[in-house]
Amino acid sequence: MTEQIIKNYLSDAVLSFRNYKTMAERAMAQVSDEEFFEAIDAEANSIAVIVKHIAGNLRSRWTDFLTSDGEKADRNRDTEFELMDDSRASLTEFWEAGWQTLFGAIEPLTVEDFGRFITIRGEPHTICEAINRQLTHYAYHIGQIVLLAKHFRSADWKTLSVPKNKSAEFNKFLAEKEAKGSRYDAVGEFAEKENSERGE
Repeated sequence: MTEQIIKNYLSDAVLSFRNYKTMAERAMAQVSDEEFFEAIDAEANSIAVIVKHIAGNLRSRWTDFLTSDGEKADRNRDTEFELMDDSRASLTEFWEAGWQTLFGAIEPLTVEDFGRFITIRGEPHTICEAINRQLTHYAYHIGQIVLLAKHFRSADWKTLSVPKNKSAEFNKFLAEKEAKGSRYDAVGEFAEKENSERGE
């Protein structure tokens, strides 16, 4: 029973990470290069900066996940909030490499690995604690990316989830689906259906 719970947890964690990655990318696909780098006020982070920070965190936390501290000695977190010679293409490449590091680290985890401890900034974490810490961290920042992209698109925004005043239709959509797949797939399919009906 315990083994199955661990396998279920890991499967859902991987699925959740993939969903958040996809959600961010679908939001970013809707913004121009100018909007990608635009900060809405002097204290705000642009989408570009958030992408750089998430990618830097991904690289640090998940490289040699089981055998080295999650805060790597060569990480300079402060520079993740500065744009220097960064382009959209280079940041996208950094982002993709970071996510591949994450999936390469957690997809092969075994049930036995969940009995181990890893460290982040010298603080011990169970594998579940480490995964949950990063899952919530990325969700927080990806929510910011979606909010900024939606701000820039305004009325032209292509929804990524169940649109306002469409909950009843979504429930009906779920009931009528023969193969429901994951909860994320259903939401995405419904969002695309709604966007298509709006002519987007």
